[in-house]
Amino acid sequence: MKKIITSIFLFSMLLVNAQDKKEQPKTKILDAACGQCQFKMEGHGCDLAVRIDGKSYFVDGTSIDSHGDAHADDGFCAKIRKAEVVGEIKNNRFVVTQFKLVPEEKKTPQK
Repeated sequence: MKKIITSIFLFSMLLVNAQDKKEQPKTKILDAACGQCQFKMEGHGCDLAVRIDGKSYFVDGTSIDSHGDAHADDGFCAKIRKAEVVGEIKNNRFVVTQFKLVPEEKKTPQK
């Protein structure tokens, strides 16, 4: 009887572990910037975009203003930044579920 109970317990643990191992979405490092100012995309105003394999896509799921002042010296309208993103292309737009700017490396003055 003990062997049967132990076997059932072990089998149920295997099933639970198999269900928990869902494939995690892949994080990608992409160029991110203002689509109009940096990627020369058609549009009105300033909107966040990412570049994937040389093609630019406007972003849904976060906004240009959610990541600091877009018009600051290090903002999306002034320069292209790197971002860690998780998402997918839908209807010619990039729909993000995660978006995190990669910190810029500080340049140390040379002596």
